[in-house]
Amino acid sequence: MKVLILGGTAEASALAHTLAAHDIPAVFSYAGRVATPKAQPIPTRIGGFGGVDGLISYLFACGITHIVDATHPFAGQMSRNAVLAAKSTGIPLIALTRPPWQPVEGDRWHHVRDIDAAVDAVAGEPRRILLAIGRMHLEAFRDQPQHHYLLRLVDTPENPMPLPDCTVTIDRGPFTVEGDLHLLRKHRIDLVVSKNAGGQGAAAKITAARQLGLPVLMIDRPALPERREVHDSDAVLDWLHHGADLGV
Repeated sequence: MKVLILGGTAEASALAHTLAAHDIPAVFSYAGRVATPKAQPIPTRIGGFGGVDGLISYLFACGITHIVDATHPFAGQMSRNAVLAAKSTGIPLIALTRPPWQPVEGDRWHHVRDIDAAVDAVAGEPRRILLAIGRMHLEAFRDQPQHHYLLRLVDTPENPMPLPDCTVTIDRGPFTVEGDLHLLRKHRIDLVVSKNAGGQGAAAKITAARQLGLPVLMIDRPALPERREVHDSDAVLDWLHHGADLGV
């Protein structure tokens, strides 16, 4: 057995420690989005595979027997490539996912389907916006330059930000409700724009927005091909020892 973990999330790191503790051979793959990725207890690789064909070549070259897609819920292309590669090779695949956040009483969510829809949704009068979407899609919001954007990034940017009026704060989760309440108040934020990442590590801003009565523009997850999904490392272990052998 040799497992490929498509990682980058806290859940992926937890799985890496679980597999290491059970002496299950595995490789952890980072996409390379972060300058200083978290160290793992198993061998790691960094960077893309070169599409579906490149991933298939890697699977065969490294003797991978099982694939666990534990990427970010918005890493849609990687997840789609993993499903296609698994179907092409017959290598079993499972997704280790975070359940999406669900609104509760007091939330003021407006759902949009993707980044472009979020950009359209913030048209209008200038606002002070926490843009909690990572750094990959910041460029899209240049179409709405009237706002002041607060950007929370993992790494200090090497190049100027694409937004004309913004403040950058460097921090790495998990975050706390107390800390995010302070952040939203300090920067006088009146709108939070967030991907529905799920999980606990980034949920504090959603709770903080609720407590302050702030609206949240929630970007829904991308549609993905049908696949088996679980939500914890123990379920992956059970699949590795039982389900994957049965082709499920």
